[in-house]
Amino acid sequence: MTHASATGSGVVLGLIRSGAATTRRDLLDALGWSRVTLERRLEELLSAGLIVHAGSRASGGGRPREEFAVDKDRGLVLAIDIGSSHTRVAITDLHGAVLVEDEADIGLFDGPEEIFSWSRQVFEFLLRGLGRPVSDVLGVGIGVPGPVDPTTGRLGSPQLDPRWDDVRVVDYLTELSDDVIVAVDRDVNILALGEARFGWPEYRDLVVVKSGIGLGCAFVLDGGIVRGSRGGAGQLSAPLRARLSDPLRRLETVASGGTIRDDLSASGIRVRTSAEIVALAADGDAEVQRLIREAGETIGYALADVVGLLNPSAVVIGGNLAEAGDLYVGAIRRSLFGSAHAYSRQGLVVERARLAEKAGVRGGSALALDALFAPDRISELTRS
Repeated sequence: MTHASATGSGVVLGLIRSGAATTRRDLLDALGWSRVTLERRLEELLSAGLIVHAGSRASGGGRPREEFAVDKDRGLVLAIDIGSSHTRVAITDLHGAVLVEDEADIGLFDGPEEIFSWSRQVFEFLLRGLGRPVSDVLGVGIGVPGPVDPTTGRLGSPQLDPRWDDVRVVDYLTELSDDVIVAVDRDVNILALGEARFGWPEYRDLVVVKSGIGLGCAFVLDGGIVRGSRGGAGQLSAPLRARLSDPLRRLETVASGGTIRDDLSASGIRVRTSAEIVALAADGDAEVQRLIREAGETIGYALADVVGLLNPSAVVIGGNLAEAGDLYVGAIRRSLFGSAHAYSRQGLVVERARLAEKAGVRGGSALALDALFAPDRISELTRS
């Protein structure tokens, strides 16, 4: 980091935004700057409309300390969580609070043209309902069910549906200004970001699973998402092979909502989405319950090696299949604890995602806000 970046306004904004330091005294203590330098940076942020005075806080007997906060109403963020068969969209403020949202049974296998055409229409409708123009949109955060190259923003290849191979998502958002920040990541990564930041802030190390028609896994280590060199970290493999020389198989080809759907189809039961599978289980369908339980057990076995390698504090299960509750999450927990190394399972929490269906859009918003408020970007913006 350059000296200018290290002492720029973006560093101040990062501390305010995280809540780590929101008063002058806290900022001085955290940064070790002179008061003159801090006042200059605060004035830059205030003049740019990025922060506002947010009241006062008691200071232990002295005068109340004035607090600062990001101006949450200065703009909007669009969030899109694209799943294999279900997509949720939301509009948030600049604190990441969801203002309005919508969803539909449309997903990866409908192709990018269909997905982004639908989301564009829904966002236009939602913005009208809020009484806000499209010019208020400052960022877009998108989760897609496949690897994304973190350096180029292009989707990797091969994807589960070849229509997504090498897609540049920004090309489908031409109605937005060139100044709008667009951030793209795997759907399970944005779910993990949402859960780590808003659902499980007490833990720094998580393994997060998204289970719907497809299956994804993400790692949060020391509070940050691990993406790998080309955005492909987190691909789980089926735990059993006939011979050691056999190639690994993707776990979702043997234990996912998609495999349950295929098994049901072979029995003459037609379902399209993982939510429909969960609904059948809730209605008492014994065969569906058995398939869900078996999928959970297989996933638990596959995760045993993961927790041995990473030693996380918690394994968080999200996605529509997690809505089956203990039928599914309990099966994962039992098989994981029955097969994991003794040390790695000590104190390990295996639970359902706390944000439930909102985790993806909240994580998508956080992804966009992190890019929008990147310290170097803000320091450059306020200097110019």
